Amino acid sequence: MKAVLGLEDGTSVVGTGFGVEGETAGELVFTTQMSGYMEALTDASYAGQILMFTFPQIGNYGVDTKNFQSPEVKALACITREIAGRPEENQPLGQYFREHGLLGCSGVDTRALTIRTRQHGALRAALVCGDDATEEYAVELARAVAPITEQDWVPLVSTLEPYEIPGKGKRVAVLDLGIKKNMVISLFERGADIGIFPHDTPSDVIEAWNPSALFISNGPGDPQRATEAVQCIRDLIGVLPIYGICMGNQLTALALGGTTYKMKFGHRGSNQPVRYRDGQIFITTQNHGFVVDCDSLPEGADACYTNLNDGTVEGFEVPDLDIHCVQFHPEAHGGPRDTETHFFDNMMRRI
Repeated sequence: MKAVLGLEDGTSVVGTGFGVEGETAGELVFTTQMSGYMEALTDASYAGQILMFTFPQIGNYGVDTKNFQSPEVKALACITREIAGRPEENQPLGQYFREHGLLGCSGVDTRALTIRTRQHGALRAALVCGDDATEEYAVELARAVAPITEQDWVPLVSTLEPYEIPGKGKRVAVLDLGIKKNMVISLFERGADIGIFPHDTPSDVIEAWNPSALFISNGPGDPQRATEAVQCIRDLIGVLPIYGICMGNQLTALALGGTTYKMKFGHRGSNQPVRYRDGQIFITTQNHGFVVDCDSLPEGADACYTNLNDGTVEGFEVPDLDIHCVQFHPEAHGGPRDTETHFFDNMMRRI
């Protein structure tokens, strides 16, 4: 079927729809990863966004449900140059999209769309799938959707009720902003007794569970809108050791009095180089459109992780308060598991 992608700047492209007829609108972002497409599509951090893959073909190994990061696709829609029609194993991507009511578009020049995003920044976009779709309507929808900085996505992807994953080790309270499954696995495999709490949980509820540390997960949207989570973290600074990943890194900075800002087009992919303060360089997986302002961090905070492409903050530590946060995803490994060992092993040893 026909599919039209419209952008707020008036650009529109026509491709082939896969999945079902329908429409959606949100921020268009791109990822440079060459595999792990289902991990990305099911990552709750992509809620509110239309996800475009720069690699020219996805779907070559089908839908590998064992690697889902949440029970279902969280991205609003998928944009790709080509999808593999007959994967060597698993269900074809197009069939999965049809059966689950999802929207996708292939047959478009993703290179040109990526260049436009890099030039103008992440743009609001709309995907309309159906033979009656028009370019004018898609652009109109794109211009009508609110910017992601004005939307609240965390409440839609966080757990509604607390629950526990019993382990044999120390208790780790997790503030769930849209947590990826691999984060839970990384903690559980190291023996943690995990308690997962909704994003708006008051600090006294977490303290009553008597944890050894607080862990703050990834999540979608603008971190400055997650005010309840920031307050919870602020209340627990100096009370518990605090560890954060991605949005968890940003919220902890906000709780310390720092600031964050929206990047032009963000970091999304599995090949971002990060340097640690001791000179180690890690190739990391990332998915974020906001970042901590290094100059806003308080005295005593060490911005010890740096992105080698643009110099942005990739994590910080406050040793006196036992705070350790990273912007990248150590639980995701497109290659070596160096950062998983570096982050989670150190975390469990410290607490």
